Amino acid sequence: MKDRYINLFTDFGFKRLFGSEENKDILIDFLNTLLVDKQTITHLKFMNSEVLGKTILDRRAIYDLYCENDKGEKFIVELQRAEQEFFKERSIFYASRAIEEQAIKGEWNYNWQAVYTIAIMDFTFSGMAHTNVKSDVVLFDQENQLKFSDKLRFIYLEMPKFNKTLEELDTNYDKWLYLLKNISALDNIPPKLQKVFFERVFQIAEVSNYTPQERQQYEESLKYYRDFHNSMETKYHKGKKDALFATARNMKNDGIDLDIIVKYTGLSQKEIIEL
Repeated sequence: MKDRYINLFTDFGFKRLFGSEENKDILIDFLNTLLVDKQTITHLKFMNSEVLGKTILDRRAIYDLYCENDKGEKFIVELQRAEQEFFKERSIFYASRAIEEQAIKGEWNYNWQAVYTIAIMDFTFSGMAHTNVKSDVVLFDQENQLKFSDKLRFIYLEMPKFNKTLEELDTNYDKWLYLLKNISALDNIPPKLQKVFFERVFQIAEVSNYTPQERQQYEESLKYYRDFHNSMETKYHKGKKDALFATARNMKNDGIDLDIIVKYTGLSQKEIIEL
């Protein structure tokens, strides 16, 4: 049986929900939920999501969504499926392009408008000990323990860390994260999510509302998402097996009894003997 609602971690699903003019108020509600300390966003316009470098040697930055509010503040919203080696650095690089494009020819006082990067991540940062789903990063003065500037701000949502059940959803923030992570596994709208915006999200996400061409586009996007995850799982398990082989080889070289190596690595005697 096929899912009733689309997976929002697919390119099709993400753009369908957040990337269209008619659904712009849904994106605004989501951003206001994340940026609760900021004045409420009431207007957004979509910008060209492709920012070209000045020379052929410059890298080209492509965002999933690139928006601007009526104050000229920029919002980069992206979906990231897997960790890249320099993902944090890449997000800073992309944000710097949004600053650079605000430069005015001639005399300019450098009073650029704030740039916000929102990264919805289908993975967790390696080497980060905290358990929070959300990281909210601004420029910070370590010496005086004061915020230096919040005009360059990064919000990272590590979605695998979000494990609240429907019964535990209290805030709008909780409900948004639950919806993003679990909508494709639901068969109907739970009472906790029966709010005007969320009911519209379910309506937008319902596959039966799509044309045959749209369904095909979604199926292709879903296939890519599943193939990608299967590939990542294979790499993970291969890496884990390689690490076990390395441990077993070291234990074997140290003269540790074969039965003990089997016990602590889970490898078979045959696998260990052949190392």
